Amino acid sequence: MADRLTQLQDTVNQQAENFCNSIGILQQYSSPSRFPGFDRSGSQTPSQQQQDDYAHLFATLIARCAKDIDVLIESLPSEDSSTELQISSLRRLEQENQEAGERLEEVVQRGEALLAQVQAALADIAQSQLEMQRMLDGRAVVS
Repeated sequence: MADRLTQLQDTVNQQAENFCNSIGILQQYSSPSRFPGFDRSGSQTPSQQQQDDYAHLFATLIARCAKDIDVLIESLPSEDSSTELQISSLRRLEQENQEAGERLEEVVQRGEALLAQVQAALADIAQSQLEMQRMLDGRAVVS
């Protein structure tokens, strides 16, 4: 996963791409203006519905991308954040990580113990089934 600045740069680049594409769509599908004394026939204009669809699509994309940019900017550390604050925050995160690692080790050990118990129980069941099968086979031979 990329860091916040890289995500912000990627999102700003995406917004620039949205703007460029929306301008291109406007140029491609906008109806031509009429100039006095110049009549050009044979040009077809796209339907109003298609123009509205593109306008709505790009308005949605641009608004969503602007919100993403705002969220990423808000998630950046503030200028007020001193080195001491950052170091203490990192130490706190390291401590939390250490505690989570210890809890994980405990859970893994309990899981391994339960697995050993289940495997032992399955071995007992399999052994019992084998003994039952031998007894049934022995009766079938005697009969």
